[in-house]
Amino acid sequence: MTKTISYGINEIVAGFQKQLAACKQSEQSYKRLMTSLSHDVRTPLTSLIGYLEAIQNKMVSGAEKDEYIAVALDKAHHLKNFVDSLFEWVKLDAGEQRFQYENCDLNEISRNILADWIPVLEEKQFTYKIDIPETEYIIRMDNSAYSRILDNLFRNVIEHSGGNEVSFIISEDERQARIYVSDNGTGIPEKDLPHIFERLYRADESRRGNGSGLGLSIVKELVVAHGGSVSAEVPPEGGTRFTIALPKNI
Repeated sequence: MTKTISYGINEIVAGFQKQLAACKQSEQSYKRLMTSLSHDVRTPLTSLIGYLEAIQNKMVSGAEKDEYIAVALDKAHHLKNFVDSLFEWVKLDAGEQRFQYENCDLNEISRNILADWIPVLEEKQFTYKIDIPETEYIIRMDNSAYSRILDNLFRNVIEHSGGNEVSFIISEDERQARIYVSDNGTGIPEKDLPHIFERLYRADESRRGNGSGLGLSIVKELVVAHGGSVSAEVPPEGGTRFTIALPKNI
């Protein structure tokens, strides 16, 4: 009896130690998250205030004032995009995101999304290759979530790849569809590849710009919610290729 009680106590202590370690790890993660978020908000906000104060104090005028206004607006949009991404990620992480799954033609929806991106790519002087099958391919998914997935991937290419070419290819069979988004940029170092879908992770050495570090994390969460998977690789010809696999039925 004593031995049984001792084993029971040991199991309780071991379980408590695991819970304590998990709490400490969670607390450290929370602190890192708050530190990163504070920096991501404070930096553009400080810059935005500086531009607006210069305009208010009449330190600039004419064309220079217009330029300051344009920069301030860009900073404001950056903050809004960051806050939007943060709220979306929090809802996904907490399991509070509600999806409206329905049977959709993946190819048609993809064409509609890409049609909106073509003017943006041309404005940013990106050349593009699009290869979407003409046949119908019905898949069960949330239209808004799929649009968000592609938007985040294209925004990542434009803002962080350092390239000027992007390709979008869909390959399909009876079981699943594979969606490839590739660029000709600087690529991602091998050491960073396993981490790029983690929240707030930035591969600073390879991807340019001041992203939120949430875009690819949101992509992964949304793809997983559709029963799929997403990966990234550096192909032999260089650049980065993202591959999304979505099952035909979830």
